[in-house]
Amino acid sequence: MQASWMILASLFFATMSVCIKFAAPHFHTFELVFYRGLIGMAFMATLCRVQNVPLSTSIPMMHVWRSIIGVASLSAWFYAIAHLPLATAMTLNYMSGVWVAAFLIGGTLVMGRVQDIGRQGPLVLTVIAGFSGVVMLLRPTIEQNQLFAGVIGLLSGLGAALAYMQVASLGRLGEPESRTVFYFSMGTTLVGGVAILFTGASAWTWPNALWLLPIGVLAALGQLSMTMAYTKGSTLVVANLQYSGIVFAALYGLFLFGDHIPLMGWAGMVLIILSGIASTALRSRTLPRAPAEEH
Repeated sequence: MQASWMILASLFFATMSVCIKFAAPHFHTFELVFYRGLIGMAFMATLCRVQNVPLSTSIPMMHVWRSIIGVASLSAWFYAIAHLPLATAMTLNYMSGVWVAAFLIGGTLVMGRVQDIGRQGPLVLTVIAGFSGVVMLLRPTIEQNQLFAGVIGLLSGLGAALAYMQVASLGRLGEPESRTVFYFSMGTTLVGGVAILFTGASAWTWPNALWLLPIGVLAALGQLSMTMAYTKGSTLVVANLQYSGIVFAALYGLFLFGDHIPLMGWAGMVLIILSGIASTALRSRTLPRAPAEEH
């Protein structure tokens, strides 16, 4: 099921990116962030009501921390998208899986549990293989004058990794997934709303404004599915399976926008898929989670 939840989340996020592509000419970045959060917050509040999940929480600061990290990572990614080639920005953001592996292995070493590295090692290799597939598919490039934006893009992946691990921690403390997503949506709404006060708002034109609805709903469903995956599954396996989002995005580009995928790109897609299958198969042979996750 952990594989299903993360693959479903990747499909939702890839589909959302298509909607953003259609909406972007009519709304600026912070408006998209605001409406994504606002619609997602309304959607998750309704879901919490249906599930009889109260919105009050006993660990509010963990939600605040998760929202701060998540929104900062999202903002850094948008900055990278604006100042780097799209393929480079996406590659740097998708380094989150590698960062997750580095944090967990590093934490295990700090705890003195060297004997456990061997059992987690094969999963780490599948994460690296999956990221290699992403590089083959996207073929990122960076110029000398883009180094600062490159660092920001790198930090977006680092922030995403920290946010994913925080999501896993919230789930293991028994926090309902719908409430976790609600508070993150609230954080993106606040940041987007404050930014609009300075940048101004675009005029609504119909039917272009209708793209905002699927963006918000798909973002909420993607966050919910991702939260379910990180809560119920192995962090390393889920981190690797998120690369399937690149495959979905590439296929959308091929069939909807006529993008060309070279032979190396197809090879990268195969590597991403094979690494996902391998990580899922290895899941039963490794530790339930890295020792560092217990702390």
